Amino acid sequence: MTHTRAASLLAVLTALLAVLLTPVPASAASLQEVTGFGTNPGALRMFRYVPDGLPAGRPVVVALHGCTQNASGYGTGSGWTQLADRWGFSVVLPQQQSANNSSLCFDWFQSGDITRGQGEAASLAQMVDRQVADVSGGPVYVTGLSAGGGMAAVMMAAYPEKFTAGGIVAGLPYGCAQAAGSPYVCMYVGATQTAAQWGDRVRAARPGYTGPWPRLVAFQGTADYTVKPVNMTDLVEQWTDVHGADQTADVSDTVAGYPHRTYENAGGTAVVETYSITGMGHGQPVDPGSGSAQCGTAGAYLLDVNLCAAYRMGAAWGLGG
Repeated sequence: MTHTRAASLLAVLTALLAVLLTPVPASAASLQEVTGFGTNPGALRMFRYVPDGLPAGRPVVVALHGCTQNASGYGTGSGWTQLADRWGFSVVLPQQQSANNSSLCFDWFQSGDITRGQGEAASLAQMVDRQVADVSGGPVYVTGLSAGGGMAAVMMAAYPEKFTAGGIVAGLPYGCAQAAGSPYVCMYVGATQTAAQWGDRVRAARPGYTGPWPRLVAFQGTADYTVKPVNMTDLVEQWTDVHGADQTADVSDTVAGYPHRTYENAGGTAVVETYSITGMGHGQPVDPGSGSAQCGTAGAYLLDVNLCAAYRMGAAWGLGG
């Protein structure tokens, strides 16, 4: 073999070795449907997003879409799947079916779907159990927009032992439709209840439970004419009462120019936190971009207001930020 041929062969082998030793980028995770997660009495569908290589013991976020939305669109548009990659947690994305609700709303107002062990609430609890088992998940959080926000309140009340905290966006307090006599009165007018009465509705959802109760972060547009801002006021009353706190904010400041309040329990721990998004209509606050506090994609009911609700929730819960 001539020196030239040997050199050429060596060059080829070197190049081949370099290719073989070059790490292959992991394929991006994708949304996967999970079947057989339980008896599923509420006839919901379960999707999940698990970042590639996610270690065991990482948090789980359950994110519930609003009316007319679906699991995939809400997971991406809200920013939750983006944050899952950034911070390292998994996301459960339940999906409503038109046979249950023609507008694809979760049935936060139906007694048979908001009671522990029944209907959609039981299906969601089964999804949580399946996800925690499959990924050896750590603390679990629940959040949602509009009807999904109403159902997040349901899960915090009916299954408090499963959730560390909840995030409700343009949602409703637990038992609001029953207290108001109609879901529409609840949405457009609100229900006349004292803080103690609101708290009693939560306590009755899980009889004998002594805590700890999930903490709450809530977001509401001041120009929301679908779910009136009074509902966030009622959420504050409900969950401060559950936590044994008063209804006077301990911290009042602004975040991204919007009024922000925190309510602390007797031990000084923030148990309720609110963001009032001035001038925003009905939807999920997002802030598209590549900045460290940015996430989400603008779209129908996904409103670019220069604040990403998912980021603020995740930071408050200690997921990242």
